Amino acid sequence: MQAPYLLFLGDVTDITDAKTAAGIKQWRGELCGGQLRLPGGTVDLGLPDLTLAQAAERGIKTMVIGIANDGGFIAEHWITSIVGALEAGLDVASGLHERLGDVPAIAAAARRTGRELIEVRQPENIFKPGSGRKRSGKRLLTVGTDCAVGKKYTALAIEKELRKRGVNADFRATGQTGIFISGRGVAIDSVVADFISGAAEWLSPENTPDHWDVVEGQGSLFHPSYAGVTLGLVHGTQPDAMVVCHDARRSTLMGDYNFPIPNFHTCIDTYVAAARLTNPRARVVGISLNTSHLKDDREARQLLEKTAQETSLPCCDPIRFGVGEIVDNLLRQS
Repeated sequence: MQAPYLLFLGDVTDITDAKTAAGIKQWRGELCGGQLRLPGGTVDLGLPDLTLAQAAERGIKTMVIGIANDGGFIAEHWITSIVGALEAGLDVASGLHERLGDVPAIAAAARRTGRELIEVRQPENIFKPGSGRKRSGKRLLTVGTDCAVGKKYTALAIEKELRKRGVNADFRATGQTGIFISGRGVAIDSVVADFISGAAEWLSPENTPDHWDVVEGQGSLFHPSYAGVTLGLVHGTQPDAMVVCHDARRSTLMGDYNFPIPNFHTCIDTYVAAARLTNPRARVVGISLNTSHLKDDREARQLLEKTAQETSLPCCDPIRFGVGEIVDNLLRQS
């Protein structure tokens, strides 16, 4: 995928719906040349607002669909912009479930212009069921009390901190945004259910004894819609360590689900029990807490300290304060 990128934000009004674009901007901001918003869109990533003509003039190479909507579909009113990007000389990349090439107008425009449609959510590999056999190397998996609680950001922050300390570590992406950020990975929710654990084994293969694969988690064991993909990832990753991620604003699952989020002790025990099927030494080494709803750093630190006392684990907000204490504990127990 050629940079620089134009991040397509459509007409979304909630940053959660633009988490793909936000993640790329957060972690690969140097590759982002601008944003394209449709009328009514209020999400602003602080990038220049560009028309397609302006983007082409500035040397933008790829328009990235930065939206992660419920169902992963291409909205009808986006098609004009996508076709326009191709006609302006840009490639178009998407991590949605619906393929760009399955939309007749988009496919025809790509053929007509000779531009590329990049589908990062479509696995190119053929996976097998997981074997459960122990592999060399070490693995950390971020897991969640719910969906969209910071598993990707936590994994990226941990990889960055490990590398800062001279530890051999690699971030392993399991979702479209992570793949856009790292340039590699597998969209685990596009893998046939029987092969999810095998895909996770492929993603984090044998390595040197001192190497850490930091694997991006997906879904949650406590979410009725997405627990299946989470369990396959837990078994296939065979994590030596896990970090439980939580959005401190939530007491129930996000969206139209009237399910309470269990307490931390239940979450920790459930994840450890699931992980020990394939790694009897699996353990939780920290809590990652999203405290963005708190404007005052003092309040945020108080909440982190309270959670640390409640769980007897280091608790960090990776964006606000970093993950140093979690990495301290990880390396101490390695």
